Amino acid sequence: MKVIEKVKVGKRGDGTLIRVEGQANWFSVICVRGNQHEISTGTPDLKLAKRFHRQKLDELAADRQGLKQFTTPQHRQLQFGSLLDDLVSDYRMRRVKSLASVLSHLKPLRDHFEDWRAVGITFRVIEAYITKRREGGKAANATINRELELLRRALRLAHDRQLLPSIPKVRVLTENNIRQGFFERPDLEAVIAALPDYLRDFTRFAYLTGWRKGETVSLKWTDVDRGVGAIRLRPEAAKTGRGRTVMLEGDLVDLIGRRWEARLFEKNGDVLVVALVFHRDGEPVGDFRKAWATACQAAGVPDKLFHDLRRTAARNMVRAGVPERVAMAVTGHLTRSMFDRYNIVSEDDLRMAAQKTTMYVDTLPLKRVPG
Repeated sequence: MKVIEKVKVGKRGDGTLIRVEGQANWFSVICVRGNQHEISTGTPDLKLAKRFHRQKLDELAADRQGLKQFTTPQHRQLQFGSLLDDLVSDYRMRRVKSLASVLSHLKPLRDHFEDWRAVGITFRVIEAYITKRREGGKAANATINRELELLRRALRLAHDRQLLPSIPKVRVLTENNIRQGFFERPDLEAVIAALPDYLRDFTRFAYLTGWRKGETVSLKWTDVDRGVGAIRLRPEAAKTGRGRTVMLEGDLVDLIGRRWEARLFEKNGDVLVVALVFHRDGEPVGDFRKAWATACQAAGVPDKLFHDLRRTAARNMVRAGVPERVAMAVTGHLTRSMFDRYNIVSEDDLRMAAQKTTMYVDTLPLKRVPG
């Protein structure tokens, strides 16, 4: 825009009024948090334009005192739905592995806030959203926290891009629904026996290594060094972005041997070599929730989750005397706190602790030894 007339208003720092080529109305030029905003006064009358400008200065003063947030027409036109779209685009650009989960958690936010003005989402509005999600046990605190985290990130991204003047506080709810499932060996064997063939070694590998489902699905023969006896997870295939190594010993040697034989796959009379260690008729292992639920029901453990295998592997390594630092390197846990959540103590562990303590106490002398 070419400025054809400029009028100072008030003292230094109070901004100016300008007229631009092709526009009859005056524009109020104000600096807010280091950013210059040009706001149409809606009038060609200089006196009325000055009154409009002073009103904006009063609003800016109220904002600085924390009484009322200063917003521009651009701020007020911004819809929250577009912020969610920007967040998804940002996740896609950064190739975030959890995008599918993100899209799932975004649905309740879209249903509730899709047509809201972004500046209208305040602390009280967010509190009301939490209350609504909790009604009738619709969602647990952990689920709501995942949604609130996405809401916070969408607002933060808009603020960083100078689309919003400020962002509200978003509370974090207490989570008390940490899962504590794990497999005892007989239960595991019963489930494996009831699974389809293509899932048996897949499940046993997860039980022995504690690898995540997605990491196990992605495992290729190029990741397996049979000569050295090692499996190396590529960083791009790991949820944490950090590669790691598992050495082939015991049951893992036999398991990889079976998978080596299964890499040859016949299709339409041709023998093909499958690049994936675990596959279903030459294709990647897909969604198997139905097959898993059926097998667990048949084994008499209907509430077991596939992720329980990861918890079980962490517990088994600690029970076997593997140093926690080494166990974390195998399972891929980055923090001690998360690993401790997986190293679940069972009643048998507690009973063994009580027995060992009792045996020790029984060896202690009952009377004082004369000194």
